[in-house]
Amino acid sequence: MTLSTTPRMNNLYYDLGPDVVAFSTRRQGGMSQGNYASLNVNPFCGDNSQHVTANRTLLANELGIPPSHIVLPHQVHGTRTIRAYGACAPEGVDAIFTTEPGLCVAVSTADCIPVLLHDPVHGAVAAIHAGWRGTVAGIVSETLQQMVRELGTEPSHIRAVIGPGIGLEAFEVGDEVYDAFASAGFPMGQLAMRQGKWHICLPEANTWLLREQGVKDIRLCGICTYSHPEEFFSARRLGIHSGRILNGIMIKEKRG
Repeated sequence: MTLSTTPRMNNLYYDLGPDVVAFSTRRQGGMSQGNYASLNVNPFCGDNSQHVTANRTLLANELGIPPSHIVLPHQVHGTRTIRAYGACAPEGVDAIFTTEPGLCVAVSTADCIPVLLHDPVHGAVAAIHAGWRGTVAGIVSETLQQMVRELGTEPSHIRAVIGPGIGLEAFEVGDEVYDAFASAGFPMGQLAMRQGKWHICLPEANTWLLREQGVKDIRLCGICTYSHPEEFFSARRLGIHSGRILNGIMIKEKRG
């Protein structure tokens, strides 16, 4: 996987093909302060609304689109997936996909796992928010199945990237969380280890879900947010009243 940064905002970019832009924001380059410093684009986590608006504009300028074309849902750790046809502000949604060029579909995370998908055959992109609850409930599978139904997507054609999220060593959980994954059929021998309490690898869990659906091209950025709080927001480090990473993907508009 090719990763690159820009000199202005220092976002993390993923190479999913020449027709798409896919990225995760780093903390630097924005207007927010304190635990939100400095590039927080999420309006639902308690940050100053003027700072959020300014950060959204900065990011939109970086992408070359209007701020309204960054489609960021209000997430609820569920499995609801919608298709976006234009600028909108979805409520109660944790995954979103589109075929509209110049429309950046995005999810916000701060330890949860972002999954970005590109279907190059049908010109579609998707952004998925997969916390542990969404992972157990199979939100990645739900999104892919909806793309199959609505677009005719063939999972073997999908290019997927798993962005920054909490890693195995840092994600310590209680027995009830382990049991939820085990009951859902996850291969716990591959995903979990015991060090006093259970630890579960959420990136690997979502990789397993993608493979179960037939996705072959899966790239993991390998960045643990908990271990790199100076670069990426981590709710376990900073508390829930802190900023969020924005993970977005869009089809480029054809010029000329």
